[in-house]
Amino acid sequence: MTCCSHGSAKGCSPVTGIDGITGEIFATHSEALVQQLDKECDKSCTNIIPLITKFTLFTICETAMGTKLDEKKEGNRDYVSATFEMGQLFINRIRRPWLAYNVIFNMTEKKKEQTSLLNILHSFSKSVIEDRKQHFKEVVQNEDEHDDQFHQKKRVAMLDLLLSVRNSGAQISDEEIREEVDTFIFEGHDTTSAAISYALMLIANHSNVQEKIVEEINHIVDGSSRPLNFADIQQLSYLERVVKESLRMYPSVPVIGRRVDFDVVTSTSHVIPKDTIVSVHIFGLHHNPKFYPDPEKFDPDRFLPQNMKGRHPFSYIPFSAGPRNCIGQRFAMVEMKTAIASVVRNFRLLPIDKPSDLQFMAHLILKANKGVHIKFEKRQ
Repeated sequence: MTCCSHGSAKGCSPVTGIDGITGEIFATHSEALVQQLDKECDKSCTNIIPLITKFTLFTICETAMGTKLDEKKEGNRDYVSATFEMGQLFINRIRRPWLAYNVIFNMTEKKKEQTSLLNILHSFSKSVIEDRKQHFKEVVQNEDEHDDQFHQKKRVAMLDLLLSVRNSGAQISDEEIREEVDTFIFEGHDTTSAAISYALMLIANHSNVQEKIVEEINHIVDGSSRPLNFADIQQLSYLERVVKESLRMYPSVPVIGRRVDFDVVTSTSHVIPKDTIVSVHIFGLHHNPKFYPDPEKFDPDRFLPQNMKGRHPFSYIPFSAGPRNCIGQRFAMVEMKTAIASVVRNFRLLPIDKPSDLQFMAHLILKANKGVHIKFEKRQ
């Protein structure tokens, strides 16, 4: 269970809008992903998780943080590994109630492991912040010569906004900025990585869906080979339904925790007292046949407008709902559509892992314990 799986750590992070420049960054990294997958075509199968995770990590750092990561830097792989291990450690602790007490937890080997992992995670986020601080400092220094150079930039990264607010006198500490950056980088890469991976697996297992996506793309670009732009991605309505149905079947965050603000009386007259922390089982909700007949069937047409009529608005919550919902959901949707469209346009995806093959591990994110495998063939 994750007690705060969506949104900012403090619930107050500024978020930049999705614009053409952000779309260009998505497209650039999607092209890099395509080039990497091109090398996989001679293999019998590929575990796509590492490649997709690299794509999403590089994308969130450049879009939200304004920082381009070094392809060869060892710290990138360390960060991804530490994120995974930290999630396992967290689950390990919450499944052992006695470890909830710091006085006990601090005497265990897991405490040392946690400290080591946090050092890796914080070092990565601090390096991102320091890189952007230097850029921000150079911009501010040039403001005297170019009056509104900073304010007239076409796009400002989320981290720039935090630095700008502090530069204007707001009481925001380095630690608070790091916490926001930690939240955005973690949530902005691990959740979308899982979502893209499961969507590609489902597409590989449903050739009819795959060809409809290709047809829609070809229709949008009028049969040309030109790159997809931001406006094109917004028009891919069938692909959006595919992504939504994939998130129904495999929500990136399968369980969330929420504290109730008042006594809640259930339909069976059971009272949940105020301030109780409850688990919301998103995975189970999304597979409830009351809302989704034949819930194990992959059917993007569930999200046609006429098929959504009358469905309870909270029966589909891959991004949570209410005031603590995911503030990056539009960002994630555009990123996922861009990556999937680029991959399907360039490769024929052949099934290796089937949905029935997947076995999930206990983690903050919905993770398959043996990865997600697909075979890629270059489209002619």
